[in-house]
Amino acid sequence: MDSAGLGTLIIVLITCLFIYITWNATYRNRNLPPGPTPLPLIGNLLQIKWGQLANSLMKYRNQYGSIYTVYFGTRPIIVLCGYETVKEALVDRGEEFAGRGRIPPIEKLTQGYGISLTNGERWRQLRTFTFKSLREFGFGKKTFEEKVQVEAKSVVEELKLLKGKSLDVTRLFMDALSNVLFSIIFGNRYEYKDERFVKFLAVVEETFHIMSCPWGQLHAILPGVMDYIPGPHQQIPSISKELISFIRDRIKVHEKTLNPDAPRDFIDVFLIKMEKEKNDPNTDFIEMNLIMIIHNLFIAGIEAVTATLRHGMLITLKYPEIQGVNLIMGVGAGDFPDSVQSLYCCLRVRVIQSLFGVCLIMVGLVCVGLSSRFVACPQFCHQMSCLFLLHI
Repeated sequence: MDSAGLGTLIIVLITCLFIYITWNATYRNRNLPPGPTPLPLIGNLLQIKWGQLANSLMKYRNQYGSIYTVYFGTRPIIVLCGYETVKEALVDRGEEFAGRGRIPPIEKLTQGYGISLTNGERWRQLRTFTFKSLREFGFGKKTFEEKVQVEAKSVVEELKLLKGKSLDVTRLFMDALSNVLFSIIFGNRYEYKDERFVKFLAVVEETFHIMSCPWGQLHAILPGVMDYIPGPHQQIPSISKELISFIRDRIKVHEKTLNPDAPRDFIDVFLIKMEKEKNDPNTDFIEMNLIMIIHNLFIAGIEAVTATLRHGMLITLKYPEIQGVNLIMGVGAGDFPDSVQSLYCCLRVRVIQSLFGVCLIMVGLVCVGLSSRFVACPQFCHQMSCLFLLHI
């Protein structure tokens, strides 16, 4: 064997040894639930069919049970499937499983502020305050239906103007849902053609598109590598500047017209809380958290609800016999009592999300000392709860 061939052989052996050591250190002896065998560096990515994550997870559930491990790159993800398993984790043991997972594409923007990516006491305080305040302005209550019905009627009017022409309803639903949030957070709604409103939603739509595209998904899976590679995933902080500027401008307007005795919306309530705790150096009620909470509510809320409505419309069109029973936006249900209307609508939304895999929840997993089913899971391992598998 000549020197060149010997050198090549040595390089191959060293490479194989390095891969083996890396694989052994990364994937073995982790005391994790069973799952498909991962490959070095890329984990199980090649074993998950592109665009068919739900089907791939269902297949592994049949093979490994309701708790198993998959690897996205070198990061282990513990997958929870089935009603009993998810209920035990997220309801019965909700406090232990309350951590938030990483979303690298927007971490540079949020910088630890807001409620989507924070953990610990800051997350508890801000989340409790946010949802309590939203409920005070009608969120989740009977009075909230009035705001929803106003936007539902606007959607119907927009559809009538088409006179049978085809339309991608995604943006129309986004307009309606955004105005519902606007009325609670900013105190008023916008016309669908308003220039600033259109730009605001364009940024929201583009942000979610980047997070969902292959670049954004690779960034979420391999953040240590993708942080240094140029591409669309690096654009979220820059395209969000206009969104942040819009929110900041609205906050300034509220500061000038604030009446502490008569709060008009969520921003007013938060500003009043900021004023009360302005002398506390450790307070989490600061302007940056307010900006990021509003940002989080729009980015996280609009897309999930829009997807649910879009799939709900597809089902309604495919099965026209159910159109007279209820409308997916909760407007009218014949002579049924309110309780029956509400229950039917909620059940229908849950079924839609289950059938189409609308909801996957990623949270940081803290599960030391739980039941025997979770005892193998280490602290701070990421967990994915498959809500679309609850009714299967």
